[in-house]
Amino acid sequence: MSACLDLINTCAGVASLIDAFGDVKTAIPSLYFDLEGISLGRRGTVSIMQVLLYPTNQIYLIDVHTLGTDAFNTPGTAGMTLKEILESESIPKVFFDVRNDSDALFHHYEIKLAGIYDLQLMELATRRRQLPRKHLFGLSSCVERDALLTTADKGRWKDIKERGLNLFAPERGGSYEVFNRRPMSDAVMQYCIQDVKFMPKLWVRYNSQMTELWKMMVQEESRNRVGLSQTSTFNGKGQHMALAPDSFR
Repeated sequence: MSACLDLINTCAGVASLIDAFGDVKTAIPSLYFDLEGISLGRRGTVSIMQVLLYPTNQIYLIDVHTLGTDAFNTPGTAGMTLKEILESESIPKVFFDVRNDSDALFHHYEIKLAGIYDLQLMELATRRRQLPRKHLFGLSSCVERDALLTTADKGRWKDIKERGLNLFAPERGGSYEVFNRRPMSDAVMQYCIQDVKFMPKLWVRYNSQMTELWKMMVQEESRNRVGLSQTSTFNGKGQHMALAPDSFR
């Protein structure tokens, strides 16, 4: 199923989004998240939040740059807010390397993430014995190896990612300011979609390969990552971010 896209840049849109989530307590997590911003973290800004709703495969781009705190504090019909969903231990939510996202959400919007599955840790937990567990893989590597894409789908995915990188990567002559330009360009929106589009495929694959012990370890380390990101000494930039947790090695 191809993904559908909905841009959320008004309070009414946020309220409708919360209502669309409905009952998100499912055996397979319903909500898959990613963030884009300028130097994402406590010292940067949040521009866009991407959310994929499973199993409808609807992708929402929440314009945090425009909405600010209203993106997280506007209630739906039942009174629930996105902040409450993100902080709920009983509603499972999937991120890929939650650390910088959590750092930004906590320090800019006082959001304490809970109920998190970190896909990066799930991949690490399922890595075959012949592959060392010393270093972490990025999302692109995981999608290319484990999302079981057709050659054509993989080619389209790579092409969209490359075009996005050309827009914002400084080493390619781009600027992260593109995430704050309004209206959003189609290239930026398509880039954002790619980061959540295949997360459900990865979750299903990794979850089916983990033992119960590894599942508990992933959940514990996911909580540890969130807690670490909220400390005053957390640094989300540097080579240490590519090292696996000691307990996983």
